[in-house]
Amino acid sequence: MTAPATSRTEDLPVVVIGAGPIGLAAAAHLVEQGLEPLVLEVGPVAAAAVREWAHVRLFSTWGEVVDPAAEKLLAPTGWTRPDPDTYPSGGDWADAYLQPLADALGNKVRTGASVTGVSRSGRDRIVDADRETQPFVVHVTHADGHEERIFARAIIDASGTWATPSPAGGSGLPALGERAASDRITYRVPDLKDPAVRARYAGKRTAVIGSGASAFTALASLADLAKSDDGTDTKGVWILRRGISGSTFGGGEADQLPARGALGLAAKTAVDEGHADAVTGFRTDAIERDADGRLVLVAEDGRRLDPVDEVIVLTGFRPDLSFLDELRLGLDERLQAPVELAPLIDPNQHSCGTVYPHGHRELSHPEQGIYLVGMKSYGRAPTFLAMTGYEQVRSVVAALAGDKESADRVELTLPETGVCGGAGLFDTPDAQEGDGGCCAPAPALIQLGAPGTSQTPASGGCC
Repeated sequence: MTAPATSRTEDLPVVVIGAGPIGLAAAAHLVEQGLEPLVLEVGPVAAAAVREWAHVRLFSTWGEVVDPAAEKLLAPTGWTRPDPDTYPSGGDWADAYLQPLADALGNKVRTGASVTGVSRSGRDRIVDADRETQPFVVHVTHADGHEERIFARAIIDASGTWATPSPAGGSGLPALGERAASDRITYRVPDLKDPAVRARYAGKRTAVIGSGASAFTALASLADLAKSDDGTDTKGVWILRRGISGSTFGGGEADQLPARGALGLAAKTAVDEGHADAVTGFRTDAIERDADGRLVLVAEDGRRLDPVDEVIVLTGFRPDLSFLDELRLGLDERLQAPVELAPLIDPNQHSCGTVYPHGHRELSHPEQGIYLVGMKSYGRAPTFLAMTGYEQVRSVVAALAGDKESADRVELTLPETGVCGGAGLFDTPDAQEGDGGCCAPAPALIQLGAPGTSQTPASGGCC
């Protein structure tokens, strides 16, 4: 397409980038509002990213991961929601909900379509003149190599952050030697039910770098492998940039999402039973190989750990903003999230898991008509939930449809994590733990629950 098919911008489609759960929900809301969506998915199928973690079980139930507008769109097809009280895996979510939703949207979803750039038609980011009257122009490269130019009235970027995991390096850059050791490093939770993957970790010493739900999952999986007949001598080494505190293992029984709390308790059990050691206050600076080809992690303070066979890096994700470079985005300098949303989710300020209701206003940018939604809207912040994204796109689409009353009426109550670390403690490795505080002990290699230790987190956390 070399020119807009219509001279009226309002007659153009709303381009949705990403056919994951939030992108497909956005399309369903657009259909409901009488607007035309065009969903562009880089993967060969809808929900391609979700399928890459098909083996991981969600800690949200089916009742919390189905969008209401999507369910309405699916109803005429005979689709019925699975038991709302059960927990789907990523594969279940993709096969039983996301693919049927993409099928219901039909040719409104295009797969194998990589968005390489977004701008205003005839206007780079410098030009002011008539900027807001011009449609958006989207450059797309298809799987067969041919390029296309698509014009749009608005852009909803729900491309997520899955393709851009954060590195092992404590500075936010890859550790020295990290790229060279890529054959021994993964940035995803491994599927230990896959025989080939299982053989890679069975009987091996594996470092797990990270402190969130993904790290909990990996530690618990390695512990299960260690207890199996084919997993003798499997050992985890948990690398934390901060120390052990009451919030290290999440909210436990205080978490209003029970399955999320159970992940932390499973990780604690893995450490308590000796299947993993925890190394605290360790910011990875380099990854070296020893004479046997095993990996040696080196900290910024010069400490060197005993060699490991494999490294699992689960330090979070970050947004890919490269293809939005010609647009005028208003992003927080730390989180790379919209400036109005950032204070609500900044882990430097709070870690209680409570996010105030937010919608199109908090997600807007100086460039009118572009919205980052879903996990991408959180930038580098963790703890995003699908229900947050569903409410985001409902509000955004209502705003695009001109229904400002509905767009502004944002109601979302998120389940508490049961964790509250207080301000200024995120990623702090060397604060001394006081009575009732949330601070970390001095860096150490510990085995929680082993005789003679006293590092077991206090019940109740630090709220």
